[in-house]
Formats: sequence, C-alpha cells, structure tokens
Amino acid sequence: MSRMLPGTRALRTFEAAGRHLNFTRAADEVGLTPAAVSYQIKEIEDQLGLVLFTRTSRSIQLTPAGAVVFEAAVRALETLQGAVGRARRMARGARQLRVSLSPRFATNWLLPRLSQFRAANPAIELTFDISDEVRDFDADDVDIAIRFGSGRYAQTRSQRLFEAVIAPVCSPKLIAAGGQPKSPRDLFGQTLCHVECTTEGMLWPNWRMWMAAAGIDDFDDSRCVAFTDTSHVVEAVIDGGAVGLVDLAMIKNEMAEGRLVRLFDIGVSVAEDYAYHLVYPESSSQDPRILAFCDWILGEVGGAATSAALAPVASG
Repeated sequence: MSRMLPGTRALRTFEAAGRHLNFTRAADEVGLTPAAVSYQIKEIEDQLGLVLFTRTSRSIQLTPAGAVVFEAAVRALETLQGAVGRARRMARGARQLRVSLSPRFATNWLLPRLSQFRAANPAIELTFDISDEVRDFDADDVDIAIRFGSGRYAQTRSQRLFEAVIAPVCSPKLIAAGGQPKSPRDLFGQTLCHVECTTEGMLWPNWRMWMAAAGIDDFDDSRCVAFTDTSHVVEAVIDGGAVGLVDLAMIKNEMAEGRLVRLFDIGVSVAEDYAYHLVYPESSSQDPRILAFCDWILGEVGGAATSAALAPVASG
C-alpha cells in the first residue's frame, strides 16, 4: 500500500502488523510508535469483540479469526487504492496523461525531447511521476510507464524501446593527460566506477563483468568504486578523472557536447531480452492519449538509433 488513504489509519496499522507480525516494524512503516500500534490493535479487538493476535514476550501471531480479518483488510485497502486512482484519473480529465519513469530516463532521455512531443500533440498535457519504484497504475494514478526490465507484467501491454548498452567512458581531459587507452588492460591503473544495483533480480553490469566480456579473466575489482546512481558515476568521470561504466543511451547529451568519450567498442547488456519498455494497462490499449504517446516515443527511438547504440553487445 503505497499511500495512506484518509480515514484508514487503523486498518492500515492492522494490515502492517499482520504482514510483518512485528509491532516495531509495523510502527516504522506507518509512522507510529510500537506502543501506539499495540494500542490501536487492542482498540480494534475491543470494538470487534475478537482476539486478532496471540502475543508472547518474543513474537505475535494472527489468530484464525485474525487471519480472516487480515485477508479482508488487504483486499479492502487494495480496492480503495484502486478506486481512488481511477477517480483521480477521471478528475484529471481527457487532456492529461500521467507518465511514470525513472529520474535517469526523465533527465537524460525524455525531458530533452519534451518540446517535440508538445509540438506534435498540443491537445495532450503530460504530467510525470518520477520514481525508481514500480508503480501500480490504479493505486498510484499512472496512465503509462517507462520501465527497464523484462517487459512481462500482469494485465499490461508492453512495447520494447531499446536495450541498455553498458560501456566505459571517460572525459577528454583524461585522454589528453594520459593518452588514448589501447586495450582494456590499460584501464587497470585508473579509478574505475560503476552503478551497483539490481533490476528484477538481475545485477547491473559492473567492471568485473565488462572485463570478462573483453576477454580478461584476471581483473581485480577490489578497488572499483560503486555508486547507487548513474548521475554520480557521470559526475565522477567528468569532474574527478575516473573511468565509468554507464548506459550509453542515458549520456547522449554529454557525448554530443564532447564532455564524455566512449572507450572501446565492447558493450555489456544486463541480460537477454531486458530493455526499456513502454508499459500500460491492457484496459487502456485503445486510449487515444496512450496511442499518441506510444507512436511519438517509438518514432523518437527509431530516429535516434546510432552506431554507438548498435555496437557489439555481450549479455551480462
């Protein structure tokens, strides 16, 4: 449940306690103290005339009656969240299209092209939910999403945009100071950085994986620097003289401006079939706003293909 609906705090508290079976973790989630959670649960039990939890000094468990109420609470909150999301979409009207996407994709790919969409579709007003979290279309009031992953999501349609090609880049200043690296082994003495994260359980390519794709099996990655966000890698490369592994599609501006230079023609993908996808509910497949957005972005993807994006790629 990603949002606290007005008037549902007690039900939400009970649901969190039943899911965690721990008042302290439930308290952290709903923003209360453990004592306040315990008090609310006791108040619900008194009002219902039911014992919902068995309590010992070390743990709590749902009683059979508590399990029945817990399942109903989960369904009730999901139904309310979905209804509120649908109501918000109705209130927004036919002009607005709400798009969920990651900060990285928003900043480095979509927003620089936004004026082109507006010129081609003046009747559609785009609004954005910028987050790395996977959103629920109903509960989170989202019409369409751009997600990186397998593209297989229940009750949705998915259209592939392009894959992520992870390759090393550096600043022109680094080449000017030390010369153009001739082989991957020439990078051993450099500060090497990458993004450390997983997508749908798949590890994002790191330097050990890239070196393996380059045919190097004796690489020591103990001195590599890991960041949680691509922007930090790009900053370290441009300002700090490091060599970074980045998603080439997300740094086209920096490369076009000459602030970043790609090294070598070896790229690594996250996994076979993993790519950026347009994702939207099956029930919205005939929505003219979604059709217009899909047509436009697929046209941009087709027109933006470059030799860098089409370079040889090895699956991670």
